Amino acid sequence: MSQPISIFWFRRDLRLHDNAGLYHALRSGLKVKAVFILDTEILDKLEDKKDLRLVFIHRQLENLNKQLHTSGSRLEVYCGKPIDVWKKICAENPLANVFANTDYEPYAKERDRLVEVFLNQHNIRFQSFKDQVIFEKNEVVKEDGTPYTVFTPYMKRWKMNVTEDAFASFPTENYFENFVSAESRPIIPLEQIGFQNSDFEFPSVKLNEEVIRKYADNRDFPGIRGTSQLSIHMRFGTVSMRELFRFAWTISEKWVNELIWREFYMAILWHFPHVVNSTFKSQYNFLKWRNKEDEFERWCKGLTGYPIVDAGMRELNETGFMHNRVRMITAMFLTKYLLIDWRWGEAYFAQKLLDYELSSNNGGWQWSAGTGVDAAPYFRIFSMDEQTKRFDPHFTYIKKWVPEFQELTYPRPMVDYTFARKRCLEFYKNGLSKVV
Repeated sequence: MSQPISIFWFRRDLRLHDNAGLYHALRSGLKVKAVFILDTEILDKLEDKKDLRLVFIHRQLENLNKQLHTSGSRLEVYCGKPIDVWKKICAENPLANVFANTDYEPYAKERDRLVEVFLNQHNIRFQSFKDQVIFEKNEVVKEDGTPYTVFTPYMKRWKMNVTEDAFASFPTENYFENFVSAESRPIIPLEQIGFQNSDFEFPSVKLNEEVIRKYADNRDFPGIRGTSQLSIHMRFGTVSMRELFRFAWTISEKWVNELIWREFYMAILWHFPHVVNSTFKSQYNFLKWRNKEDEFERWCKGLTGYPIVDAGMRELNETGFMHNRVRMITAMFLTKYLLIDWRWGEAYFAQKLLDYELSSNNGGWQWSAGTGVDAAPYFRIFSMDEQTKRFDPHFTYIKKWVPEFQELTYPRPMVDYTFARKRCLEFYKNGLSKVV
């Protein structure tokens, strides 16, 4: 009878280096097979068959396969519904354990629950480990055990919880000989599953010390390189969060705090999963948004007549990225100038952003709309002219994405700021006054 093996299931952790779950798998005492599942429950919902996120994932899978080849092994890539794939894997392999890293999104939690139940029925142990965050679930809570809903006290408690080994690396490289031996084999081509490949150039995993050191001063100016451009790598786990914290801890408190914001929103999603479909503050669920489809379409295309807004939307549509300051600007314009439901904008960002992460996207949109945790109050309404003067004073960013902004062909503003602000205040006041 064949010797039992362990499997490591890659998901949002597409790297061999400093990978918590992989480390524990390789030290399990059994040979380890590396597996990735192209989840058709997710793929079938992707309307764009040129989705660059899938291209990025596929490229990382090829990199993993090459790295595993140097250790005499390979990455097994399956395509299908996870539960069906695991039935196939179990039928083909003598399994003892399945290792993975914990995912905190509602769909992932339910997926893992179903897989664990199935595996346990076959006497196979499913184990998951903390990897994409430093602190998870109930590790950063108030004295009474309840979750934080305001960032600053959460951040202070988070930092209090940091121990000497909080950012310690998992030395997976010491155990690569424990991968199962297997001949090299190419990864499933994207075309075979109905998607198109691309030679799009993604940002590299490069920790730029100068950018991080100057982050606090430069982060709000979209016309310069003031951000790390690592968000897509954080999203898909091609970089270790422990490594990022170790790197930045003594260099930039501001950048460290932004990484903690990411964990804060993940904690909110874990403790309050209702935010996926509804407002965090229940009284805001009763607002009757205007939801004008023609106005939403102009926002999507970057034709609002406000250059800073249009620049952001055009950058998003063309590259799949948008500067964080401009994400706030465009979101606030949609929700507070046009009074369009934040969920419309959230869904559009989810479709377009290469670094899309449910918790951060949801948290950011609810912040801008004033409906979420630690949100900008509804009466905080950005002036687009003031935002431009402060953060793109020489029109560097705007000229790049809206070169015609000073031409007669450029559309007039969809709505006047003074009028929009007055209408927004009345909208929120009237809507909230009806809540008993």
